Amino acid sequence: MDVYKILFLITIAVTSTIPWDSYLIRTNIWSYPQNVIIGPKLFDIPLEEVFFFVIQTYNTTLLYLFLSKPTFHPIYLKDEAKADRWKYFKLLGQLALALVLKRAITMVRENKEGTYLGLILLWAVPFLLLLWSLAYQFVLRLPLSNTALPILLPTLYLWIVDTLALRRGTWVIEAGTKIGIHLWPGLEIEEAIFFFVTNTLIVFGLLAFDNAIAILDAFPYHFPNPPAMPSPVLLVRALLLPARAYDEERLSALRQAAQRLQKKSRSFYLASGVFERRLRVDLILLYSFCRVADDLVDDAKDTKEARQWIKKLTQFLLTVYTSKDKNDRDPNRGAIALYVVENFPRNAHNALLHLPTDRLSSQPLFDLLKGFETDLEFQSTKVAAKSTEGFPIKTQDDLDRYGARVAGTVAELCIDLAFFHVPGKLTEADKKSIKLAGHKMGIALQYTNIARDIQVDSKIDRVYVPGTWLKKQDLTPQDFLKKLQEYDTNSTPDAAFGKRIEQFRGQLLDRSFMLYEEARPAIEKLPSEVRASMRVAVESYMEIGRVLLQKDYVVKQGRATVPTMRRLVVAYKTLSR
Repeated sequence: MDVYKILFLITIAVTSTIPWDSYLIRTNIWSYPQNVIIGPKLFDIPLEEVFFFVIQTYNTTLLYLFLSKPTFHPIYLKDEAKADRWKYFKLLGQLALALVLKRAITMVRENKEGTYLGLILLWAVPFLLLLWSLAYQFVLRLPLSNTALPILLPTLYLWIVDTLALRRGTWVIEAGTKIGIHLWPGLEIEEAIFFFVTNTLIVFGLLAFDNAIAILDAFPYHFPNPPAMPSPVLLVRALLLPARAYDEERLSALRQAAQRLQKKSRSFYLASGVFERRLRVDLILLYSFCRVADDLVDDAKDTKEARQWIKKLTQFLLTVYTSKDKNDRDPNRGAIALYVVENFPRNAHNALLHLPTDRLSSQPLFDLLKGFETDLEFQSTKVAAKSTEGFPIKTQDDLDRYGARVAGTVAELCIDLAFFHVPGKLTEADKKSIKLAGHKMGIALQYTNIARDIQVDSKIDRVYVPGTWLKKQDLTPQDFLKKLQEYDTNSTPDAAFGKRIEQFRGQLLDRSFMLYEEARPAIEKLPSEVRASMRVAVESYMEIGRVLLQKDYVVKQGRATVPTMRRLVVAYKTLSR
């Protein structure tokens, strides 16, 4: 998709610029000394100038793609209520651009010092007006890192380079066609405006492109099976879809899901940026369901209420997977929607109703709920000091089983989505093998998660370190829990006990990396379109384990954290492998 965007923008940039640039040269608005060009020309334009149209578009597009990769574009689509308010911004922008265009026409007609500037604006503003009209909401609503930065950085760079070129006489602007104002010594104001305008055109074009793709991906009802490389006609159709046709509940579900992912898992939020199109949408919706289901159980006031939530979630899945009525699959109506509305809090509705169950195996979802039941087996800490009652993780096999239910299942579901959106040419045996390896990788990630959260989990009276490991250190789960809670509240923590914590953490990480090494080769068997993305998802999380293995790791809110720059470096190296 990124290559498609680059080629798409370069094609438009070259074909739209050649007639204008050729006219400027033939009418002597600017000229090139013969001793500074190699000779070949296209419609009187030196080959170097044609190459510049390509390389500027390529550089600016590449920067935009890099900066916008983390952005989940569907959440910036406007719904119908907001569209009415935003239309005034649209009209204001159109009016401003229309006035600039009118002034440009006057400057060209006068054929005086403002001719060159007038020709720049006369050529660029109609394109800007069109792009603004189609994608003004993305221009205004996306983060500045997606809009202003990819315009300003290349513009500043080109201002500096152009200053050097003009001072050396690489090209010359005729005196009678320029205003004579300099942005700084050596840089004509017309040239400064030209580079700013051209970079704005490139970024606006990309914003319009991403706006169209977001619409195609967000609304399967309107666009059931968009091609991997949508045609310009389909992109325009998407942009012209009226806001009143948008599914506001789906947009709300996507926004809530993205917020949950960004808030609860920085590693997976970063990794989600390298998945494309509807696969990324479905992965985020899957995470949202898992997070909401987990929170319903964890935040229950007591064990009885938590078990009721598990029972309701089980019934929800049974209703979904046994229903044969197509209307029930519509999140806004049918028996499924009715059950959710009657049995779950409002903030959970979208997460449940927009779970892409038609693309997910049912068994991993039911197994996930069994993992939640394991968490409920942790009972009150008011048990005899030497008792193991109330601690379900008695052996390493118990921990493997728990990891399989709460994380191996999620890995399987992610692979389900990958195979749905990118079927590839794998046999059923290959797919089964990959899913088994993915299941094992999920367990590895859960071990890393437990290793990170030993002290955090103790605050909710849970010990996931296997009882058999503790017994070798003459500890019961109850002893360990009590000592953990004392360790965290003591102003002078027991250094000897701190070493024991790190010893258990090391054991958990050893198991994590062993499972990781066993499962990792299966990633390379995935279809090429998702292979690198899956690598990033795994490596971003396993980097937490690598941080924990360092003696000087930083703890924030009871957890070791991976610095943002380190996450980016890991993602870059993984994609480059």
